[in-house]
Amino acid sequence: MKLATYSVGGQESIGAVVADDAIMDSALAQSEKPPFFTDMLTLLEAGTEGQSAAQQAAADAEKRLNGRPDGETSFAVSDVNLRAPVPNPRKLFCLAGNYQDHIEEGGTAKMQIQDKETPRVFMKPPTSTVIGPGDQILIPPIARSVDWEGELAVVIGREAKGVQAEDALDYVAGYTVMNDVSERTLEIKKRTDSRPRDEWFDWLNGKWLDTFAPQGPWIVTSDEITDPHTLDISTYVNGDRKQHNNTGQMLYPVDKIIEYISAIITLEPGDLISTGTISGVGNTTGTYMQPGDTVEIEISGIGRLVNTVAAS
Repeated sequence: MKLATYSVGGQESIGAVVADDAIMDSALAQSEKPPFFTDMLTLLEAGTEGQSAAQQAAADAEKRLNGRPDGETSFAVSDVNLRAPVPNPRKLFCLAGNYQDHIEEGGTAKMQIQDKETPRVFMKPPTSTVIGPGDQILIPPIARSVDWEGELAVVIGREAKGVQAEDALDYVAGYTVMNDVSERTLEIKKRTDSRPRDEWFDWLNGKWLDTFAPQGPWIVTSDEITDPHTLDISTYVNGDRKQHNNTGQMLYPVDKIIEYISAIITLEPGDLISTGTISGVGNTTGTYMQPGDTVEIEISGIGRLVNTVAAS
């Protein structure tokens, strides 16, 4: 099942995508019968009850509408504005260096044994970075080298603390697509010389710029993706394929990522974990996103996230 956040006539709602991605059913949010879900976080917090209600609403919509959206509780996908599936996640985690081909592209580094022993986890501020399909990735004046990173993102569905890897996937609500947009040469103020770790903080700060976490087009629930390590990822810039690989090449798989992060901090419903990018980023060739570009990231079994680029 595909769960989406969308807006029609300026009003935001949630629903299931049914009938071959042709209909958005908003009965989940508009039903007068409990459970009443006002947004995606509310639905995810409802756990299995929310999932069951969503599945039933989707099935009822397909049966009732017979492929014809009514324009009131259901709409053609082309007639709605898709938003980020979880527009207001509490936490947004990302991984660096989780694919060998990305670590080694450009020939300046080699994978080390430590890359498979522990993940490199960082966070992005969700309230200012998360945008949805069709929204613009904004390049501010301080940015000179804005790069794409197509990634699989995990959506947490249950509170998780101290979870073991063998149980970790039970805490996953589903999966979506994310672009971990990155400014590679951020320099807000010039330094006479760099102190130890200055360059690392520059790298981290380059992840935090507004609009630098596009997500979408929807969440595909975990019952449809039982193994998240069998998915193809491709990134296109202006129609040219820049990245292509399979999630089976992750150095640190999803279950171990959840185990690692939940040992540190409590994961909550709606939290997102973006699992790292593959080779083919623009930094390898010195090719970066420019205003007017169209960036598309496609993951098999999920869908395609499309954003344009503009100067802010």
